[in-house]
Amino acid sequence: MILEPLTLSPDHALPGPLLTELTALYASNHAFYALSGDFPDPHDIRPEQVAKALADELANPDVEVLQARSAGQLVAIAITLAHHPDPGDPDPWIGLLLVDAAHQGKGHGRQLAAYIEDRFREAGRDAVRLAALDNNPGAFAFWTTIGYETIGHRKDRQLGRPCAVLRKILHQ
Repeated sequence: MILEPLTLSPDHALPGPLLTELTALYASNHAFYALSGDFPDPHDIRPEQVAKALADELANPDVEVLQARSAGQLVAIAITLAHHPDPGDPDPWIGLLLVDAAHQGKGHGRQLAAYIEDRFREAGRDAVRLAALDNNPGAFAFWTTIGYETIGHRKDRQLGRPCAVLRKILHQ
């Protein structure tokens, strides 16, 4: 798997072919988006919606969007946050890890999570956090299987959805 940061063009746009790939990846996960409510119609996710969502994320200088490719095909993306808006929270966050539905169960999510953890470890970070929606037991099972532990429950900052907050210690 090849990982690379996603960057916008100088005019803050995504190249057309990449936007097509990203839209297909997002649209393949309509079950997740039905749970999350991030898009008005999870069965009709549009390129302009994906472009806006990613541009909004990348407007924050602490955010990085990583794209994962296997055999040249986009199979996953991840959005990380180097510093949480809460100054009392010392850990970086994984805001989203999304694997194309046709590629789930092949280890891409585990590989991408390990890569993110390694990057934060190399940057001297002690742990990483994320929030899993309470109504998404599949995500919760994935994260706990790879070593994340629940440290609390709260509503997310964007839409007030109930979430479990998970954390993983990054031992050197």
